[in-house]
Amino acid sequence: MKKIYLVYSLVFLALIGVIYLLSQQQKPLINPLSNIKEKKFEKYSFENLKKTFSAKGGPASGWKESPITFGKIIKETPDYTSRVFYFDVPSTGHSTLREEPSSSDSKSSGQAKKVSGLANIPKKQGAYPVIVMFRGYVDKEIYDFGVGTQHGGEYFAQNGFITLAPDFLGYSESSPASTDSLEDRFQTYTTALTLLSSIKNINEGLINVNSETKADYEKVGIWGHSNGGQIALSILEITGRRYPTVLWAPVSKPFPYSIFYYTDELDDHGKYLRKIIADFEKGYDIELYSLTNYFSWINAPIEIHQGGDDEAVPQKWSNQLVDELKKLGKNVTYHTYPGENHNFNNGSWETAIQRSTSFYKSFFE
Repeated sequence: MKKIYLVYSLVFLALIGVIYLLSQQQKPLINPLSNIKEKKFEKYSFENLKKTFSAKGGPASGWKESPITFGKIIKETPDYTSRVFYFDVPSTGHSTLREEPSSSDSKSSGQAKKVSGLANIPKKQGAYPVIVMFRGYVDKEIYDFGVGTQHGGEYFAQNGFITLAPDFLGYSESSPASTDSLEDRFQTYTTALTLLSSIKNINEGLINVNSETKADYEKVGIWGHSNGGQIALSILEITGRRYPTVLWAPVSKPFPYSIFYYTDELDDHGKYLRKIIADFEKGYDIELYSLTNYFSWINAPIEIHQGGDDEAVPQKWSNQLVDELKKLGKNVTYHTYPGENHNFNNGSWETAIQRSTSFYKSFFE
C-alpha cells in the first residue's frame, strides 16, 4: 500500500507541475524594471516632451495653456509695477495634451497645480514684448517672490519689457512640489512650457487689474541664470522656437553630472542623491534626459555672459557650450568678464544687463 500511495503521490505532483508550467506559458514574462517609475518618468525624456509640445500642429494647440491672473502688488514706482501673478500647470504630465482623458486617468487629468511668480509691468500705456525669466537655485527656506530675477526684471521693465518670473512648484504661493526629487526637477520643464504657451492669455489678466499696459505676446524672449540657464537651454531644445535668449552663467553640463557637481554643498555630500540616480539608471537611458545631447534642436539666437572667477559655474563650461553651439552653426554671442563672480556683482552687472537689453531690442524693435 505504501508503494502504491507513493506512486499516486508522485503522479499527482507531476500533474500539478505540468499544469503550473502550462499556465506560466500563457503569462507574459515580467520585466523587473517595468515598474511604476518607468511610466512615471518616460514622459519627461527630451524626445517625449518635444513630441508632446509639437503635437497637433504646434505649441498653440499641443500644450495645455492656462489663464494668467494677477494678485497683490509687491512694489510700485512711477515707471513700473511689480506684482504677483499666477497660472496653473497639470498635476501630472499626462494631461498636457488637449485630448479627452481616458477612463483610467480621468480623475487626475482635471486637476491642476497653482504656480505663482513675480511680474514687472511698465506703467506707460502701450504693448510690450515679454521676457520670461528663470532663476537659479535658491533654498526654499529663504526664497521670496523675485529672488534671483527681480533686479534684472525691474531694469527690463524700465526699458520697455514685461517680465514674468515663475517661482516653480514648492516656492512662495505655488502648490507643493513632487515629493520625488527627480520629478521635481523634470517638472520645471513642464512648468516653463505651460507658462510660455499661456502668454497669449496675459492681456485678459492685465485688463482684470485695470492695467493700461498690454503684452505683445508674439514677441517673447527668455532670460536664465545658473540653473535657470539649464532650464532655458532645455526649453529651447524641446520647443525648437526662436525665442531670443540671454543666459548668465548657465549650467550646461550633462545630466546627472550637472547636479553631482554641487553635492559637496550637501550635508551628506550627495550620498542620497547618488542612490536616487543609481536607481533611476536601472530603468532608464539617462542619455535621453541630458540637454547636451540635443543642442542641434536649438534654433534661437543666444547671448551668453560668463564671469571669469565664477566658482558655481566655471568659465570652461560656458567656453565649451559656446564652442559646441558654434560648431553646430547656432547664432551665439559670448561675453566674458575677467574677475567677475557668479552673480556679476563685482562691477559688471550694469554692463551685462545693458548688453542683455540691447540684445532683446535688436530682435523686438
